[in-house]
Amino acid sequence: MQTEQARKKVLVIGVIGADVHAVGNKILYHAFTEAGFDVVNLGVMVSQEEYISAAIESDADAIVVSSLYGQGELDCRGMREKCDEAGLLGIPLVVGGNIVVGKQKFEDVEKRFHAMGFDRAFPPGTPPETTIDALRELLHMDAAAGSEAAAV
Repeated sequence: MQTEQARKKVLVIGVIGADVHAVGNKILYHAFTEAGFDVVNLGVMVSQEEYISAAIESDADAIVVSSLYGQGELDCRGMREKCDEAGLLGIPLVVGGNIVVGKQKFEDVEKRFHAMGFDRAFPPGTPPETTIDALRELLHMDAAAGSEAAAV
C-alpha cells in the first residue's frame, strides 16, 4: 500500500485536435513536473483516442487538455463518454486555453464544458499554479494531508 501512496500522480497532457500551439504545452509540462506530477506529454495535434490510450497505458490520474486555436469545444465533445467507455470512469478532465471561437463570457463557456463532463475549464492566460491547485484538489492531494492533521 505504501508504494501506492508514494506514487506520483500521473497527468496526461497535450494540445487537442488540429492545434499546433506548442509553447503553452511546454510551459505546462515543466510547471506540472516541477510541482511533483509525473507527466505524459503527448505534444500537439492530439486526438481524444490518443489521450485515452495514453491514460490507460500510464494509469493516469487525470487528463489535461489544452487548445489555443478556438476549436476546443468541438474537439472535446464526447470525450467524457469515450473515457467512460474505455474504463476511465470518472477520471478528472481539465481543459484550458482559448477553447471557444470568438469573445464569450467565460462563465457560459465553463458551464458548457461542465455539461460535457469536464471537471474544470480555464480561460486563456490562466497561470499554471491555478491549474496545479485545481488538480491537487481534484486528486485529493492536499485534502488527505489536511484530514490527517485535523485528526491529530
